[in-house]
Amino acid sequence: MRFAPHTDADVHEMLDALGLSSIDDLYAHIPAEVLLDRPLDLPESVSEMELLEDLKALAGRDRHADDLVCFAGGGAYDHYVPAVVWALAARSELQTSYTPYQPELSQGVLQALYEYQSMICDLTGLEVSNASLYDGPTALVEAVNLARAATGRNRVLVAGTVDERYVETLWAYGRGAGYEPEVMPAENGVSGVPDVRGDAACVILQHPNASGGLEPAREVFAAARAAGARAIQVFDPLSLGVLASPGELGADVAVAEGQSLGNHLSLGGPYLGVIAARLEDVRRLPGRIAGRTEDEDGNLGFVLTLQAREQHIRRAKANSNICTNQTLMAIAAAVYLAWLGPGGLREVGEASAAKARYAAGLLAEIDGVALAHPGTPFFKEFALSVEARTPADVRDALLDHGYLVGPATPEVLIVACTERRTREEIEGLARAMKEVLG
Repeated sequence: MRFAPHTDADVHEMLDALGLSSIDDLYAHIPAEVLLDRPLDLPESVSEMELLEDLKALAGRDRHADDLVCFAGGGAYDHYVPAVVWALAARSELQTSYTPYQPELSQGVLQALYEYQSMICDLTGLEVSNASLYDGPTALVEAVNLARAATGRNRVLVAGTVDERYVETLWAYGRGAGYEPEVMPAENGVSGVPDVRGDAACVILQHPNASGGLEPAREVFAAARAAGARAIQVFDPLSLGVLASPGELGADVAVAEGQSLGNHLSLGGPYLGVIAARLEDVRRLPGRIAGRTEDEDGNLGFVLTLQAREQHIRRAKANSNICTNQTLMAIAAAVYLAWLGPGGLREVGEASAAKARYAAGLLAEIDGVALAHPGTPFFKEFALSVEARTPADVRDALLDHGYLVGPATPEVLIVACTERRTREEIEGLARAMKEVLG
């Protein structure tokens, strides 16, 4: 949207309509103690040409992403984004107003969202999905809300291997909602099977977990469901070509960050919140659900159905105060999954897993480097322990050699491999690691 400032004539016309003589009169009702009594320390205005030159200079200080080989993990991954994804998702007929309130005018967007939901159901092995949320962490919050509503309980158990940013988001939302997440202990990079008492609303497990390890998901979910709690899995969408789906493992609700489904790494977003559940919880899902129907003449059509958004029903009856979504990112995900297909999904998973194992083997041979969780199976990322330097120091030093790794905690350094990484790049990372530690 272009910025169109008010002219002096516009301002005077507005003030005349209000019976005021100046802009200061417009704010005369505000107490003096909350008004600034000094001028703001702002630079003088500049022309558009000068501003563009300043922005170019700032941009030139950044290291271009293409200069780095990306082995970074932690929830956002350098998977290949086919050209077809944004060639289709960026078409003008899909970049429409954000809510399809009038289905007769929004059949294309509604059908795209219905196809997205259907693909997420196929992917997760669960019966229902909504038409997306903001991102992975807020999707987990919504899963907890669903579990608390379904069970009438407030105790939230979280595996100690769940991404700490997801847990921090739960803490932030839980303070207002009336629960505090209880973090369960982990050993050698995975969680054990918890003793779930009858007062638990849900048990949350990330599989693969925050350091890439594969959890005893079937056993954990069986224990949760035996106690009447909802089993919630945080999953990696591109792991499901080689790993069992959440539904197969016994999860009641599955949530994910959908960035890897056709969205680029773009300085922290936009991302995509994925959520799917069993049919019994369909009326507890937040946000939009696109449905397929027929008109009175038998013609196929698409609508928004089971609308539990607070904009559509009384606020007290709404499932969530999250009333929007990431439609464009969801459409990109649908295009990506359609392009990939079941066979492509399996190939991406197999290639990522194989390359991660090759990288882990090479890196663990370096003096001063070891797998942080030996014997624990992993998917496409793994945790390293390093001697002599802190993980953060090693991460920063590798940048100077052209390699992006991480995240780094005080204990471990995460390295991830996707299908994009080549043998030469993996071996180059190993040589750079030797130099950094040598």
